[in-house]
Amino acid sequence: MAVFTIAQLRFTDEQAYRRYQAAFPAVFARFDAAVIIADEAPVVLEGNWPFSKIVVLRFPDEAEALRFASDADYARIARDRKAGSDAVVILARGLA
Repeated sequence: MAVFTIAQLRFTDEQAYRRYQAAFPAVFARFDAAVIIADEAPVVLEGNWPFSKIVVLRFPDEAEALRFASDADYARIARDRKAGSDAVVILARGLA
């Protein structure tokens, strides 16, 4: 069953975040996954959304999502993401 990593980010140091963003494709390409959404201008239809960006990644299963999340190369580049944004990141399971 597909799983999704959903990240809501509020930029705090855009230069650091852009370094992460530039390094991300090379690391992410090693995984069986796809970027479904990466939007820095989503339209809020209801409520208060205090973030700068939303990202949705699709993985074939939870094991692959967790392999990505715990990857040493990803951890190295994620330092810039963490330095450059406040984020909420969740793993959600797709429908069977």
